[in-house]
Amino acid sequence: MVLPIKKWLMLFVLMLIGAFANAQNFPNKPLTIVAPFAPGGNVDIVARAVAQSLSNVLGQSVLVDNRAGAGGSIGSSFVSRAEPDGYTLLLATTNTISVLPYMMKNPPYKPASFQPVGLAAISPLVIVVRADDQRFPETNSLITLAKKEPGRISVGHSGLGTSNHIAILRMEDVVKTEFNVIPYKGSTPALTDLMGGQLDFMVDQLSSSKGFVDSGKLKILAVLSKDRDGSIPNAPTFLESTRLELEANTTSGLLAPPGTSPEIIKIINAALVKAVNDSAYKIRLIGVGSIPKSSTPQEWGALLNQESLNSQKLVQAGKLKAE
Repeated sequence: MVLPIKKWLMLFVLMLIGAFANAQNFPNKPLTIVAPFAPGGNVDIVARAVAQSLSNVLGQSVLVDNRAGAGGSIGSSFVSRAEPDGYTLLLATTNTISVLPYMMKNPPYKPASFQPVGLAAISPLVIVVRADDQRFPETNSLITLAKKEPGRISVGHSGLGTSNHIAILRMEDVVKTEFNVIPYKGSTPALTDLMGGQLDFMVDQLSSSKGFVDSGKLKILAVLSKDRDGSIPNAPTFLESTRLELEANTTSGLLAPPGTSPEIIKIINAALVKAVNDSAYKIRLIGVGSIPKSSTPQEWGALLNQESLNSQKLVQAGKLKAE
């Protein structure tokens, strides 16, 4: 049965009124932030800091749900199919959304499968080894051994298509050698294997490895940023160590399922900006080596779109391939 135009218009108006009413009452129950990596890693650390600060701003509980696996695609795919009511959100990185889909033959989502809410943090990447590993007093010793025996030196990362993974691929290109690259379901299991002697080194977010550095279990050979990090002033940059250029970090933020109303996105973004700029949140993130960073949904979306374009170019050049 075909409805008359007037009835379609009436239904449309009622839908708008319903959406406005929902936004007016939002939030009236706990929210969930899905962290698509294992507990203890950078994304988990940022997600828990965001959840605590956002809960204080919104006056509602904000829970963290770790759904790790497949480079972050399992948790991300779950959110892309969630009810678009603002109560289920994703804490993800640019790589999870805009790189990983181009590295999968049958990606369960694409960048357009989400609505950006806002940025949360920028986390520097570092090269870490065991503190008692006498083979690698500095970065050049690691590179020298890797070039002497290509494919033998093992390096772990937190998942296919993550910023850690891409940084390793770029490092191989810059130093002109190959590593034995091993993927994990997050930073924590990779760090466990590194400390247990199953890995030679790791490229990791400072936020997830700093605790082990501070305890004396790991040491940082280099930070992959333009300048030294204020929380680890004695750690040189990759450029300082090798005279080779390599910069990489992890940018993370909140996303919502497609179809979430603009009104609800606006409410969550306003709360997120307050949460990220709260002094307790800043102290917590700076303490683990991350940089608090807020934005509009449009700014966060622009970063994701640019990374997606970069990925498309890498695919066309044959440097990024579906596995």
